[in-house]
Formats: sequence, structure tokens, C-alpha cells
Amino acid sequence: MMDEGVQLSLLAGDLYEVWQEIACASEEICRQCLVSVWSRALAGIFVFWASPLWAIEGNTAAGPIGGTDMRSAVLPPPGFYAGGIAVGSTVPDIKDGKGETVPGLDAIHLREKLAAPFFLYVPNASLFGGSIGLLGVFPAGEQCGQLVSFVPSRCSSGFGDPYVEIAWSRAFGQLRPSRYPGALPIMEGLVVSLGAGAVLPIGHYDQRSQAQNGASIGNNTLDVAPTAAVTYTTPPFVFDGTEFSAKFYWNNYWTNPATQYKAGALLDIDFAITEHIGKFQAGLAGFYAFQTADDRQLGAIVPPDGHRLKYMMLGGVLNYDMPEYGAVIRVKALTGVFSRNAVVSKAIVIGFAKKLY
Repeated sequence: MMDEGVQLSLLAGDLYEVWQEIACASEEICRQCLVSVWSRALAGIFVFWASPLWAIEGNTAAGPIGGTDMRSAVLPPPGFYAGGIAVGSTVPDIKDGKGETVPGLDAIHLREKLAAPFFLYVPNASLFGGSIGLLGVFPAGEQCGQLVSFVPSRCSSGFGDPYVEIAWSRAFGQLRPSRYPGALPIMEGLVVSLGAGAVLPIGHYDQRSQAQNGASIGNNTLDVAPTAAVTYTTPPFVFDGTEFSAKFYWNNYWTNPATQYKAGALLDIDFAITEHIGKFQAGLAGFYAFQTADDRQLGAIVPPDGHRLKYMMLGGVLNYDMPEYGAVIRVKALTGVFSRNAVVSKAIVIGFAKKLY
């Protein structure tokens, strides 16, 4: 979207050599360093379509990179849609379970540049009065990072972990025309959606870069997430109607076979409160994530607090519909406002989609 000691053999090789350079006085002190400092840093997350959540170790969140926001329960009319998403993000800090900067990390600077083509297919069929959508998102790009001053910055680039989802959506309201000429009709009332998504661990995974620099474009961990979403749009009290949207992902993680790290289940919520104004839609967007179970490594709870993550981002989102082209463009900017056992990040996302047929 993390009470026994963790065996040092889990972190053998390059990670152990790095911590030897810190000049711990003994093997036992090195064990304490690895458990109390490094593991806390590496179980943080970097949140965004840049992640679905950019994971240093442990959590990645289901969903398209950049997250969802407005119209999250709504599927478009039947057809095949395609587009692209671009993300830029930075991490200047990593917080522990008390909200303090993780001790020992004296040169935190992570950055990410991602692009992801995607498709959405909505067949011309009805199921229980609703429609079905099939989504695929295929990210690629570069993550670079530095955590401590004596380990230089290193980058990981290539294809990331794709995200796939199937969703069912049903509207209980009705379409009405916009007040503004040329704008799309608006679905007033309630729309609900249920589905399931998965982050597939087939992207480029760089274990050494992830361990020493907090950067790996792939995460090497399968994540399966049931989803639920609601969207409600009011009558046109102010402009063309106020929309409230939220989408919930219940992330369930498999064990990373390279590190034997298993992140605890994570619930993340993408939300937005926006106003329809003709072809424009704009307002507040946000993201909140928290874990419902502890992180474990080799079966042992990760000290000192199970690495239970809590994280929130807030910002703004602007959407522009181009019905004459069957297209839409969206821009979103978010910044971290609350972090426990997680990173503090800032990100900007630009997305474009068009109906092909």
C-alpha cells in the first residue's frame, strides 16, 4: 500500500556489506541496525500511479499508475479505449512509525519518471443491469534513489509490473443534458462498481538497487485486490453538478521470493470531490492507505511495530472532455500530508484517453 528477530541471512550479500561500512561494533549491533533502521526504511512506500504505489520493500497498491479519482465507479459506453499516463514524482523523506525521519538515512532523495499505455474494453453486453470493463495498464520508466551518503545514487529502468482489472458497473441514476452547449451529458445520481485487480510481478526487479537505493521499477510481489467504487452526482445546484467519488482496493500480497518479505494486507482509498462545469471537471483529489496486518519476513513480524503503514496524499485534479474527438485529458497533482512507516512524496500525473472504436 508492516517477537522475534529477523535472521541476518535474509539480508546477506550486498546489503550486509553496506551496513558493515557503517562500522557497527559487532555482529549483534549490525543485526540491530538492520532491523531497526534499514528495514523501516525499506518497508516504506512511494505512492502514486507511480506505484500503483512505488514500493521500496513491501507494499505496492493496486490500481492504474497515478490512481483513480473522479468518475471512479463509471464505465464509458461500449467500445475499445486506449491512452497513456505520464507520472513524475519525488521523495525527499521517509518516516518511521512515529512520524519521524528514519534514523541513519542521511541522504534521502528518490525520484521517478513513468509512462504507461493502457486499454479499456467495454463489451456491448449487460450483466445484472450493468456493464463490464476490462482494463490493462503497462508502465515503464526509471526510478532513481539515494538513502545514505556513502552509497551513491543508482537508477533502475525498464518495464514495470502491469496492472489488470475486471469491473462491473451499474448506474441507478439517469443521464441528463449539460447546461453548457457541446458538453457531455451527466449521470446524475448513484453509480456503483465491483471488481478485482492484480499487479503482476513480471517487471524488471533490481534487488540490489532496491535494497541499497530504494529504487526498483518492478516489485517481484503479486498483489491481488478486490475493488469497490461509488460515484454520486448531485443536481446542478452550483454549475453542472457536484460529484463525490471513491474507490476502495483491498490489497493482498504474496511473498517476495527473493527476500522472503510478505507485506500485510493494505486497504487504499482513492477519492475526489469535483464540480462539473461544461467540458471541465475540477476539484479536490486524494489518496489514503493503511495496513490491516503486520509485515513479516521469514515468518517473523518485522520489528519494531510490524511496519503497519499509514499514508495520505491530497491535491487537485482537472479534467477536460473533448466529445467531438471522443477523447479526454486529465491532470492531477498530489503531495503527502501524513506518513507513518512510509515515504513523503510529491507527484504530478497527466493522462489522455480516446475511444478507438
